Amino acid sequence: MALQQIVEQTVTGLGYDLVEIERSAGGLLRITIDMPWTAPAENAPLSTEQFVTVEDCEKVTRQLQFALEVDGVDYQRLEVSSPGIDRLLRHEQDFLRFEGEVVDLTLKQPIGAAAGGAVAANRKKFRGTLERAEGGWQIVWSDEPPPKPGQRVSKKRVPAPLQAMAFTLEELREARLAPIVNFKGRAPKDDPAAT
Repeated sequence: MALQQIVEQTVTGLGYDLVEIERSAGGLLRITIDMPWTAPAENAPLSTEQFVTVEDCEKVTRQLQFALEVDGVDYQRLEVSSPGIDRLLRHEQDFLRFEGEVVDLTLKQPIGAAAGGAVAANRKKFRGTLERAEGGWQIVWSDEPPPKPGQRVSKKRVPAPLQAMAFTLEELREARLAPIVNFKGRAPKDDPAAT
């Protein structure tokens, strides 16, 4: 059996989602897991999202050690962890789950002539808000740097124009949640007091 199949069967059999399998130098086998996600029903109350705990990682580690030993997979060290704040987005379901969040995108090819002079033609990396678009997805961003903490911003100042770029999953080299930390605590996305 292939490593991907062994790990995927074990992880999903325990009730988790497999996010990523990574082999590193020195025989490290790193497995990233997450809690399963289903789209909330319309008009459903906001639910609290579940997160992977240390106990979850321990349970998966024990089961994977057994499964990998049975199939004779060669590795020196096994590491099972949660996706973290810079979670990798791979599947359509990941994009649905994190719609409206700030993401970092890297394209396989530079944007080129499609930029129309609005951005550099050799640009591949973007940070902005992930939105659904007709026939796929788009990222919306502003190239103006955000104000520094404590900096006064005039109410008369005209905000920088927003730019949008549509993309398909096939055009992406990598998409991750932007690692933005809010020390004010978690708040529902729809809570205006959260900003």
